[in-house]
This record gives sequence, structure tokens and C-alpha cells, in this order.
Amino acid sequence: MEPGDAGLVPLRIASVHRDRVTAVSEHGPVRLALSAQSLTTDIAVGDWVLVDPTTRLLARRLNRRMLLQRKTEGGRPTQLIAANVDTLLIVTSCNDDFNPARLERYLALANEAGAIPVVVLTKIDQTADAAPFLREAEALQRGLDVVMLNAKAPEAALTLAPWCGPGQTVALVGSSGVGKSTLLNTLSNVSAENAQPTGPIREADAKGRHTTTSRSLHAIAGGGWVIDTPGMRTLHVSDATAGLNTLFAEIVDLASQCRFRDCTHDHEPGCTVQSAVADGTLDPTRVDRWRKLTQENLINTPVQSGPRGNKITRSLGKRR
Repeated sequence: MEPGDAGLVPLRIASVHRDRVTAVSEHGPVRLALSAQSLTTDIAVGDWVLVDPTTRLLARRLNRRMLLQRKTEGGRPTQLIAANVDTLLIVTSCNDDFNPARLERYLALANEAGAIPVVVLTKIDQTADAAPFLREAEALQRGLDVVMLNAKAPEAALTLAPWCGPGQTVALVGSSGVGKSTLLNTLSNVSAENAQPTGPIREADAKGRHTTTSRSLHAIAGGGWVIDTPGMRTLHVSDATAGLNTLFAEIVDLASQCRFRDCTHDHEPGCTVQSAVADGTLDPTRVDRWRKLTQENLINTPVQSGPRGNKITRSLGKRR
């Protein structure tokens, strides 16, 4: 708190829309008043803010502990997903929605932001054998926690309890139709009339419809908080070098042992990455995805150039 903050109260942002922002207070949701200088695009669900209790005017945002954000197409500003999150629950279902390449993008996002990633496999009641999905998910990152559950079952809350305790904040991310809203209803233990709407998936392609249209903060029955997010059709990698290094740690370790420092890990002699692929200890499709995300990150991450004191930020090129 700063000297000028006397009389202001801390509230947490519960929802952000184009022209309005709500926060959680001890009396329930509160719509905040915004100054002419305030932009809703600068506020994330999960932010802590200081508010005038009389006018409900948002005075300022407190420093974030962490921020989940994603790069958008074209020159549009980076989109804020959620702030002050402890655990990112990456939800996918045991059907055609399961996509290792997409899961890796979410993992890189979580790693870079400093959130603990947990892959949540849903719809296990609708598949004859969920074990292959579990093994493939666990292989995506060293030490990755992967859980399997039926989002409609009360036991789902017990499965996720280690990350949903008092004072903890989790965020639900994943495609539409994988059970995020159903899981939110189970975690928050709300009545039927207050539950988030859910929708069926299309049987032809296992794709879901967008039942969640905006990000929102909800109390968990166990004392924690959950942030629900809409399904994201695209998730570009940008400014995520550390996150990618954690995600692909086994490949990064091998790459550091190559004969040439500028090895492309494609055809050079003495390449330990290609040797591991050749002897069957490294999946070639995993290496291909590593190359793709590394290149995408390089292209999407702005760099500064120019003389000291007159730096300009530029992009290396268009995303392939």
C-alpha cells in the first residue's frame, strides 16, 4: 500500500467485459466504476485492485504475481487470460479432441508464466481404455501431473483437491466441449439455477460449442478460486523461450551436447538429437514439434535493436 491508498479497499477482479468490470467483495459481486484513463483491456480476471468503497471507482491495480497472456493475430494487443494463478488446469477429453501439439502450447504458456501445469483428462467414462491417453500426456513434460476424471462426478473435486485448497487459484483452459464448464460446476458446487451452461459435442468430429463466452472468477467449495475461460481456437507461442526449454527439457539437454554449437539437428554429423532419434530413444514427431515451436517463438518474439538510448522493437517476420 502507498501513502495515497488510505481509505481504499482491495478487491479481486471477477469478470472483464468490453465496457464493464466486476470484482468480488465480502458482500458479493460489485460493478466497478472506471476512470477515463482506464482500459478494460489492461485488466485481467484474477487481478487485485484498490477501490474507493464509496464511489466504487477503481483507483489502481496492485502488482501481479504472474500473468497468463497470449499473442493474437496481426497487430492487435496481447490478450490477457488470467492473473495471479497458482495452477493451470489444461483440460482435454479422451476422444478426438486429445491433441499433444496443442497441449504442448498450453504447457509452454504455463511454464513461462510460472504457473504449475496439470493436464486433466475428462470423459473417461466415455472411452473403453483411457490408459493410452494418460501415457501420452505424461510423456509431454518431465514431472508433469496428469489426472483422469469424470467432470460430472463428485469425485472430480477430490481428484483436484491438491491444487484447489484455501487461498489457491486455478484456471481452466482447453478447447470447447471438453468439460470445463461442467468441471467448474462440480468444483464450485453451485445450485442448478446458478450453474454455468454446458453443451454437447458434435458426434461427427468430437468438437464442442462455446458455452463459456468470457473469463470469470468463481469460489471453490474448498476455499480456493477457479477462473473459467472460453475455448481458444488459436494459441501462438511468443516470448516463451524458458517455457519451451522446460517443456522440451530432454531435447534441450541432448542439443547442448551436439558437436557444433549452431547445429540445426537435421543433418549435421555429431548431432546427439538425431542420434537419439535413430536409436529409438527420442520420438521424431516430438522433435518436429520442438523445431516448429522454437521457430514460431523466434519469429513472434520482438527484439530490440539500434544504438543505446534509441532502441526500437521489431519482429523477425511473419509467423509460418
